[in-house]
Amino acid sequence: MTISGSATTLSGPYGARVLADVVVRRSSSGTLARDAAAVVTAAGFVGLLAQIVIHLPFTPVPVTGQTLGVVLAGSALGSRRAAAAMMLYVGCGLAGLPWFQSHTSGWQATDGGYLLGFIVAATLCGWLAERGGDRNLVTSVPSMLIGDAVLFAIAVPWLAVDLHVGLGRAFALGCTPFLAGEAVKVACAAGLLPASWRILGLTEHR
Repeated sequence: MTISGSATTLSGPYGARVLADVVVRRSSSGTLARDAAAVVTAAGFVGLLAQIVIHLPFTPVPVTGQTLGVVLAGSALGSRRAAAAMMLYVGCGLAGLPWFQSHTSGWQATDGGYLLGFIVAATLCGWLAERGGDRNLVTSVPSMLIGDAVLFAIAVPWLAVDLHVGLGRAFALGCTPFLAGEAVKVACAAGLLPASWRILGLTEHR
C-alpha cells in the first residue's frame, strides 16, 4: 500500500489497485485490448448469472443472480471498467442480445430501474474497491451493501412508476422479498474478493 499526496492510492500485488489490474498487467496484449476483454468478460458474467431465475408468486420481480454479478464484477474491475461493462450489458440486452433474465432482451424484458441501478451500483463498488473497499471483510461487506442499497434506491421508485403504486408497495414488491438473498450474495462476494487478494499476494512473493 502506498500513500501519495493528499489522496490515498492503494496498490496490491503487481501494483494493482483492483483485481482486474492484475489480469491486465500480466497479459501480453495491449492495454486497450486487455481492458476491452475484461469489460466484455464481466458483461458476459452478469448475463450468465441472469439466467439463474426464481419466480416468486407474490411479486412480478424474480430472484436472479444478476446483483451478485454486478457487485462482484464492479469491485473487481474498478469504476471505469465497471461502468463500461454494465453499459455494455444493458445496451446489448436492450438491442436484442438475449442475456437478460431467462434469455430475454429489450425494455419489455425487465424493469429499467434495475438496469440503471446495475450501472450505478457497479461503478460505485468499483470506486470503493479502488480505495481498498474489497481488501478485507471489514471493508468489503459495507462496500457491497452500499452498492446494493444504491441499486434498490434507483430500482424501487422506477418500479413504483411502472406499476402505478406507492413507494411502500413498490418496496414490498421490489426489495423486501430479496433482502435475505442479497445478504447471501453480499457475503459470498465480500468473502471471495479478499480471498483473491490474499492468494495473489502469496503468488507475488513466491
